[in-house]
Amino acid sequence: MDTFDWDMFWQIWGTPIRIIALLVGAGILRAALRFSIKRVVDRVVSGVKKAQAVEHTVELSASPLHAVRVVQRTRTIGSVLNNLATWAIISVTLVLVLAELNFSVTALIASAGVLGAALGFGAQNVVKDMLNGLFMVFEDQLGVGDIVELTSTQGPVSGVVEEVGVRVTQVRDVNGTLWFVRNGEIVTVGNKSQGWARVILDIPAPYTSDVEAVEEVMLATAVALSDEPEWKRKVLEKPEIWGIESISAEALVVRLVVKVRTADQFDIARELRLRLKLALDEMGVTLPAMNRLVLDAIDAPKAPRSRKAAAAPEEKP
Repeated sequence: MDTFDWDMFWQIWGTPIRIIALLVGAGILRAALRFSIKRVVDRVVSGVKKAQAVEHTVELSASPLHAVRVVQRTRTIGSVLNNLATWAIISVTLVLVLAELNFSVTALIASAGVLGAALGFGAQNVVKDMLNGLFMVFEDQLGVGDIVELTSTQGPVSGVVEEVGVRVTQVRDVNGTLWFVRNGEIVTVGNKSQGWARVILDIPAPYTSDVEAVEEVMLATAVALSDEPEWKRKVLEKPEIWGIESISAEALVVRLVVKVRTADQFDIARELRLRLKLALDEMGVTLPAMNRLVLDAIDAPKAPRSRKAAAAPEEKP
């Protein structure tokens, strides 16, 4: 009985088998790298949550600011590493497959160099996008979950960062639109999720009202909010009255300022507006309609008057 001719079989089917093996191996390697990167990211995030005694990352808004930045930056770097690993595996696999098809890899690289030089003008935008993306991540300019305002060559974009890729950053605005912004086109980054933020409320007081009494009620309302357990750790410093901010034909505008955590800025502002409205209604002050400004104060931080300073919250993060 004739024996199976393995040499002939391997000569005919060897190349397809090796190519399939390369593709399968590349897929397995990519999956393994993605799993490893995800596991490292999850371990870092879990460690931060455990250290801050919270179960979900959304609760880190009430934790030290450094913890929030660690989580956001870790997830962003994990996303970038996944992209880099994917492109590296694809590039290496493509070269090996071409070598199996008897293409001269040396000649191919030389040709690629010539072609790269010829296409250098067009490719420089891709390189610029990649380099700018890497710098933004490692300099911690923005991260996944940050609320940002981006100025690009195509116009401004604002919203929540959903993904920072090697070449493109994805930002979803308040209307739900997902914007894809090339990293190389980003000129400035305004990050509203780093450090702290200020709630600034300008309340118009009618000329017929006791402005000092209005200031005292506004400050007392803000202090009462900052002392409540739900809000105490979200308020970083004592509320301040900065005095009369502007004068109009209808009213004197009094400014109230509260330094808060970035993640809670809008929630505190909404709650404080409601409480101020109820407090002013209770003291019989009707807010006038503002139509025309006559004189504005300079929009620079002012030290609060000592007689209006309130006691700081008992616990500071």
